[in-house]
Amino acid sequence: MKNLKLLIAFMFVALSLLAIQPAKAQCAMCTATVESNSKSGHNETNGLNNGIMYLLAAPYLAVAAAGYIWYKKYRRKDVDLNMRPDKIHLN
Repeated sequence: MKNLKLLIAFMFVALSLLAIQPAKAQCAMCTATVESNSKSGHNETNGLNNGIMYLLAAPYLAVAAAGYIWYKKYRRKDVDLNMRPDKIHLN
């Protein structure tokens, strides 16, 4: 049963990666407006770039927050290492 779930998960990831299609980021009108504004010296492109960076950073921050919460909640406490008192000879 465990191997079946692992196989299904692997096939889902493999098919998802194979089905990627390129997408255009902006329509032609938006691209032309941004390019003409940046060439004429307007600063509207800075706002567009900041918005793109905000949208790019949001998923990474969400994953980092979930990872931090998971680490704090599920880390093991009071673990004995049970190491031997003998010295280790590497030669």
